[in-house]
Amino acid sequence: MKHLFLVLSFFTTATFAQDSALVKQVGEDIKLLPVLWQQQSAEYRALCYQAFNLATLRLEKIKTSGKANNYAIITDIDETILDNSYYEAQRIKDHTEFDMQTWKQWTYKASATPVPGAVEFLQKAKQKGITIFYVSNRDTSEVKSTILNLKKFQLPDADANHLLFYSNKSSKEERRQIISKKYNVVMLLGDNLNDFTQLFEKKSSNDRKTETDNVKNEWGNKFIVLPNATYGEWENALYDYERKLTPEQRDKKLKDKLTGIE
Repeated sequence: MKHLFLVLSFFTTATFAQDSALVKQVGEDIKLLPVLWQQQSAEYRALCYQAFNLATLRLEKIKTSGKANNYAIITDIDETILDNSYYEAQRIKDHTEFDMQTWKQWTYKASATPVPGAVEFLQKAKQKGITIFYVSNRDTSEVKSTILNLKKFQLPDADANHLLFYSNKSSKEERRQIISKKYNVVMLLGDNLNDFTQLFEKKSSNDRKTETDNVKNEWGNKFIVLPNATYGEWENALYDYERKLTPEQRDKKLKDKLTGIE
């Protein structure tokens, strides 16, 4: 009997250890389901097409001559126009964290693919005589490779004059203002609410919701949002913008913000 108890204890302990290892692995691969959702789900594609279909409806209401004019569209690049889920997927496979070196190695390949619906929409906008500006927090050292990537899919205005990248400020407000001084910005596209206005910058999750409500009439009109469940300002807000948290601290912050059944 004692021998049987020891055997059962061994298998129970082994199973518990295996389950704990599995839980730890799932915790480390917190991006796994979001990346798979972006790469594999039809729902993700449907949301992208929905966003650009709506943007097209708004575009058709803008009266232009089809020639050069002062109308402009400002768009983000990553997860708005170009899909970088391949980089995120490789990080999961390699069990590595995001770092700027590997990110630039990825962007230098100019291998990102278009977000569904993006190319057709921007080409239609250009045909109406609207100028496209790409305002991104990619580093200025990535301009050349990004132009190659955009040109690969015949995206309009893919040149250095229309790419405003990160230099010393992550906020895009100043760059948007530069464009707004010369152009009538009729639409903004992005996957991060910071792509639209500085109202969302460095705000808590609740404050971001409040600001979203304050400009509710802009969504689907001047502001077109693309889906991105993998990363963004929403994630930084969950961590209270603390960048040096341990995995355990991050896990605690996330679980503390869950709202369960009361």
